[in-house]
Amino acid sequence: MDDLARLAVLHGVATSYQPAEDVTVRVPDATVAAVLGQLGVDAATPESVRQALAEAERARAERLLPPVLVWWAGSEPPAALAALPPGTRTRLEGDEAAGAETGGVPPLGVHRLHAETPDGRSGAATLIVAPERAPAAPERGHGLLVQLYSLLSERSWGMGDLGDLADLARWAGRTHGAAFIQVNPLHAAVPGAPTDPSPYRPSSRRFPDPVHLRVEDLPEHGACPDQETLAELAARGGELRRRVLEKGALIDRVAVWALKRTALELLYAVPRSPEREAAYREFCAEQGEPLDRHAAWCAAATGEDPAARADFHRWLVWLTDTQLAAAQRAAREAGMAVGIVHDLAVGVHPAGSDVQTAPGVHATGSTVGAPPDAFNARGQDWGLPPLRPDALAASGYAAFRALLRGVLRATGALRIDHVMGLFRLWWIPEGTPPAEGTYVAYDGEAMLAVLVLEAHRAGALVIGEDLGTVEPRVRRALARRGVLGTSVLWFERDWAGDGQPLAPADWRADCLATATTHDLPPTAAKLAGAHVDLRDRLGLLTRPLEQERAQDAADTAEWLDVLEDLGLDTKGEEAAVRALYAFLLRTPARLVGVWLPDAVGDRRPQNLPGTWDQYPNWRLPLADAEGRPLTLEALVASRRANALLSAVREGACARTAPPGARAV
Repeated sequence: MDDLARLAVLHGVATSYQPAEDVTVRVPDATVAAVLGQLGVDAATPESVRQALAEAERARAERLLPPVLVWWAGSEPPAALAALPPGTRTRLEGDEAAGAETGGVPPLGVHRLHAETPDGRSGAATLIVAPERAPAAPERGHGLLVQLYSLLSERSWGMGDLGDLADLARWAGRTHGAAFIQVNPLHAAVPGAPTDPSPYRPSSRRFPDPVHLRVEDLPEHGACPDQETLAELAARGGELRRRVLEKGALIDRVAVWALKRTALELLYAVPRSPEREAAYREFCAEQGEPLDRHAAWCAAATGEDPAARADFHRWLVWLTDTQLAAAQRAAREAGMAVGIVHDLAVGVHPAGSDVQTAPGVHATGSTVGAPPDAFNARGQDWGLPPLRPDALAASGYAAFRALLRGVLRATGALRIDHVMGLFRLWWIPEGTPPAEGTYVAYDGEAMLAVLVLEAHRAGALVIGEDLGTVEPRVRRALARRGVLGTSVLWFERDWAGDGQPLAPADWRADCLATATTHDLPPTAAKLAGAHVDLRDRLGLLTRPLEQERAQDAADTAEWLDVLEDLGLDTKGEEAAVRALYAFLLRTPARLVGVWLPDAVGDRRPQNLPGTWDQYPNWRLPLADAEGRPLTLEALVASRRANALLSAVREGACARTAPPGARAV
């Protein structure tokens, strides 16, 4: 192993990777050097590599403790702590155990551990003490998966809002016994026009987006003296809604926000009641400097004076937080065992608040993506600057902890997009093709411990999106700590054996099972092969159309044969969709999610990977089988939706886990 490779190993930078068991790909030296540079390590020349290597090895040899230790409740102390010389004195610093000497398991939390040996050597480390597992999922539960912006009601101003989410939860919980509703990320978007419509490329993951507010539900609305202007704005919001529902327009977040912001400016001038003023001040004090920085950035990003306007943007965050909490209360009051499942995107926009207000936390000269695979021969670049693992460790994972506390404030569960990113991410240095990136390792145990700790404090389940190629050790670690996986029907085959669809009993229990996701075709489109034709029209196929059609039809036919062998009716599109969800209910999966478009026969994907302006990603309303947009009120009255959800409820009540069902 040469000096560059040894240096890379010490900093968690891969010099090769295995896309398949029998294939090893070498990472270009230029990539390795560039990534090390992003971590503050000079590897530009052979001499600088030798010097950096010598310094790293010397520091490693002299270090009494590693930078971070994890102590799982109910387990033995970390090996490094147990290996300290006899007579070593240790003490803890932190909110939970300031100045306490260690003895037994310390209290749950993140501490600073100081150690001094009898011969005078000393060292310090971050000590994360976490529960053994994240909060447990219910034995059985079913729910809905919905892109909130797509679900407009007769009260929406051009896109679905948090009032619609609360109403959907009341209906799904009371009428259909749903345990949860999973939504797309509601993170703050980058302001401006045109804005990036993807909810997975936000400005901030910690703070929510006020575009989701239901303006009329705010207490200040009724007290505003300018009711005439508010009524006019509501009427214009109604016109935006009608354009989407009746005239084929796409959802326009910029136009929606322009109206809502104007209304909110009026409400901001309304004196708050003493109770609401106290609640607002308490929220600001609790969120502290990060909220101040975010609010000031939002003001500056829209051309305002931060000193004069930051409080308005702080107030918007608070309002959104109150309506998120109201939606969760509505879900629980409707009988939901879990409630709202929020989604944590894998990263943030490079020009957004999280990156710009916390210098040094992200590697701004790199982006996150994926290496080449069977679907993307040139790899993928998601345009998201990664968190720096060295900065996370040096700060005791402060940024990650704060992020989780923010998104877990009013949720029953949290979905982690690309949960494998807790352990490693594919970094692409600026100016490098995606295929020439490399993996950078994170302290997966520390990241997982922080996640489990914060989920425990919030009483929230954790669901990891672990689709695609996942290292076995990662799945084992997640399962051991109570993090549910995600299983999508079309991908669940015996890949290690004959490649046939997995029988229900062979599915893992600790997962959210579903028929499809926002990045895949709705089930009706899959059954009809419509997604193949769509990709052909957009020039996205890599093989001849007839070959793609034949393979897709064969894949679908195999699954339909499985359903029929189980005695399920697959004659007709509606029956086949019900049969697929009935199959999911025969698996031991703890949670089964119904993709809301499946309930009404919508054939259009919400997102078509590999496209930008060729397809209206993230801007389509929920629609019926004929492509006609549906309101929330029409959904509630839909025969087709009620038939599917009633069947799912009946199946959920009847199902039991097969003997010997596997957990991972």
